[in-house]
Amino acid sequence: MSPVQRVSPTEALLKMRDEAFVYVDVRTEDEFEAGHPAGAFNVPFMLAGPSTMVLNDEFLSVMETSFAKNARLIVGCKMGARSAKAGKALYDAGFTSLVDQSAGWDGTRGHFGEVLIAGWARQSLPRESGHPDLRSYVALRSMRKATS
Repeated sequence: MSPVQRVSPTEALLKMRDEAFVYVDVRTEDEFEAGHPAGAFNVPFMLAGPSTMVLNDEFLSVMETSFAKNARLIVGCKMGARSAKAGKALYDAGFTSLVDQSAGWDGTRGHFGEVLIAGWARQSLPRESGHPDLRSYVALRSMRKATS
């Protein structure tokens, strides 16, 4: 069992509004640009490799530079698998206030591709697209390099 609490998209939104949690979208930059929860930051847990996804070796260092270890963070991805792994990695690195938005942007799917739990976008929750100036991976990564 994961040490990171899992919540629905609606519960994640309520935590953002009522408890000052920050949403960190751990999908790739291209996925983030196409659409993401309004106000989300982008720090990819995995990157597109030549034939498959590969771990982003800068994920933890960018997160540690961008957020305090006690920051209230929600991690989310496309369907919930990457964010579960990212949440565990953050927990293991000492982050103490983590929540995993379990259904991701699109939703969890069954064996035949059917949507089992609707994700953030399918529930029509607040969203935006593009790369926000101070919340994009490029911006967060450049801040890490400036402090190195």
